[in-house]
Amino acid sequence: MHNPKKRMKLEPLRSFSSPTSILIRKPPISPYLLFTFLAFIIFAIFLYGEDLRCIIGQHHHLHLDHINPNPLPLSAATEKHQIHDTKLPFSVGEEEKECDVFSGRWVWDPVNHPLYKESECPYIQPQLTCQEHGRPDRDYQFWRWQPHACSLPSFNASLMLETLRNKRMMFVGDSLNRGQYVSMVCLLHSLIPDNAKSMETFGSLTVFTAKNYNATIEFYWAPFLLESNADDAVIHRISDRIVRKGSINKHGKHWKGVDIIVFNTYLWWMTDADFKILHGSFNDEVKQIVEVSTDDAYRMMMKSMMRWIKENMDPNKTRVFFTGMSPTHQMSIEWGGNPNGRCYNQTKMIADPNYWGSDSKKNIMKIIGDVFRESKFPITFLNITQLSLYRKDAHTSIYKKQWNPLTPEQIANPSSYADCIHWCLPGLQDTWNELLFSKLFFP
Repeated sequence: MHNPKKRMKLEPLRSFSSPTSILIRKPPISPYLLFTFLAFIIFAIFLYGEDLRCIIGQHHHLHLDHINPNPLPLSAATEKHQIHDTKLPFSVGEEEKECDVFSGRWVWDPVNHPLYKESECPYIQPQLTCQEHGRPDRDYQFWRWQPHACSLPSFNASLMLETLRNKRMMFVGDSLNRGQYVSMVCLLHSLIPDNAKSMETFGSLTVFTAKNYNATIEFYWAPFLLESNADDAVIHRISDRIVRKGSINKHGKHWKGVDIIVFNTYLWWMTDADFKILHGSFNDEVKQIVEVSTDDAYRMMMKSMMRWIKENMDPNKTRVFFTGMSPTHQMSIEWGGNPNGRCYNQTKMIADPNYWGSDSKKNIMKIIGDVFRESKFPITFLNITQLSLYRKDAHTSIYKKQWNPLTPEQIANPSSYADCIHWCLPGLQDTWNELLFSKLFFP
């Protein structure tokens, strides 16, 4: 992993002698053998120097990335607050202390991107295989995120797999988090022989197993994290959304024992009306439902998640991540486009570095920041929102499997059925995992 701005210090080896070493006289080492040995050491350092610097460096501090409650612009949207001086699990290096990897710009990089080919990863759902479904351009695959103040470490699949040896990694949330999960599997699977990997689904849980590593990468469907009437992993397209208050244990029992967990929940909370909260059980004949604002409902969920994490996870053994809001590009008028347009036929990203879109994200960002500031459990926030806001070019649009037949009106107006929520793979969500990798190893 190449990071020109990072320097790792190695501790000198300490020599010592034992009483036995005084009594036994060893024959002198020949100059030829000594020269050969030193030459081998120098060659090994030259060949594996970068990996050694990544693996040996263990001195670091634990930080929590907080959110600026006024995210316009978001170039400095994360503040770092020191929580502990204890060792952070799975970390092997240290970034520059003032480097915000979420503040940067997109750089054209057709040499190193995409990080894998769509046709070579069999785990991508047909909702995300844009090339297979006729997208005529590939430019959206060739962009690399470049932070302003440092270099983002290159994703190292070998190091990631070794870190996952004998461990469980889980993504929890909705279909956008499932996209990030699939991206992670695609980034790693090519290093694993076909007979040593598998993908299985058990209801809400999907498990990718790397058998030679005794490791699993898992996805758990829970779009609200709390129990809801959208918990069925297949049949969940509902308009009248209801969540049950204080019900996170219904799903949380499946998350226990995980070593690395990545939460996300946002899009399903966005409704035009007040949000419905169930007090009691979904099995009650007469259900007590209270309508509250979306902001209050989201805050309730965030506090429930934080309580569950505090009660069920050990910060010395488990890394907890929370992926920020994945933006949509439903109205092209927001970036100065056609008033009736959307993300359809968009092949260029938004150039305005201060672009923020609608204001609906501001309150949610503030809620996340407030709840994280109140918590003493270390959580790493993956602030992917603004860097993704630029990428109106990266959505699946019309280039995906359509589960329902298109009407003649839709066929005549492709913009009307374009998916401006989900993202093509390979593409933007691979960058999310590059940032996850960076925070996992260089917090």
